[in-house]
Amino acid sequence: MKCKTTDCGYKQGALPSCSPLALTRMPMQSCAKPQYERGKALARGTLFPGLDLPFMDIVNTRDVANTPLGEIQAIDFCIKELQLYLDSHSGDTEAFEMLKTLTEMSVKAKERYAEQYGPLTVDQLAGASSYTWTKGPWPWDYTGEEASN
Repeated sequence: MKCKTTDCGYKQGALPSCSPLALTRMPMQSCAKPQYERGKALARGTLFPGLDLPFMDIVNTRDVANTPLGEIQAIDFCIKELQLYLDSHSGDTEAFEMLKTLTEMSVKAKERYAEQYGPLTVDQLAGASSYTWTKGPWPWDYTGEEASN
C-alpha cells in the first residue's frame, strides 16, 4: 500500500488547509505503518501508533501477551472487533461463526483462569464456597512466576 506523506508525521492526520472554525472534523488515518508488535499492541489497545492516544498520558506498559490473562484479553479483543464488523456486515456468516467460536474459547479460557488464579469477574463466584474475590494475585499482578510455583 502506498502511503501519502505529510509534513506532520504519522501521529497526525491531514486536514484541509483553511478548515472552518468550529466544524468538527476527524482526520483520516493516511497510513497503516508503522505498526506495534502483537504484545505491545495488546497492551496499548491498538496496532497503530498513530491511533495510540493515552488518556491523560497514562501508558499501559505491562506486557501480558504470553500469560493466561493475555490469552483472555487477545480473544476478547478479537470478539469486540468482530462485533464491530458484524454491526455493519450482519450477513457475513463466516464472521458470525468465528464470533461464536471465539466466544466459546473466551468462556473456557476464563474458566481455566478462575480455576488456577481465582475469579476474574464477580459472576464467577456463583459456585464458590466462600467470598474469594479479593484473594490475590489480581490479574494485573501476574508476572509469570506463579506458573512455575
